[in-house]
Amino acid sequence: MLGTTPAFLRAIGEARLITPLRSEGGHRRYSRYQLRIAARARELVDQGTSVEAACRIVVLEDQLEEAQRMNEELRAAASQPQHSTDA
Repeated sequence: MLGTTPAFLRAIGEARLITPLRSEGGHRRYSRYQLRIAARARELVDQGTSVEAACRIVVLEDQLEEAQRMNEELRAAASQPQHSTDA
């Protein structure tokens, strides 16, 4: 699906970028989010970045995306008119 090897998925798992669930038969199961993260790491590694550095970059990108989302939510909430509850 990603065009990568099981060894690559194990490597990013060992780097704690993703932690797959296990099926009853012991097979690794990945969520769509984990696959998206793995695909980004694969892009970076294909560009010459080490696996460890790629994992760190992906984590930082994910944290930045989350911080930007939270910032937008806070800005939207701050721009809402405030209703007084005092009577």
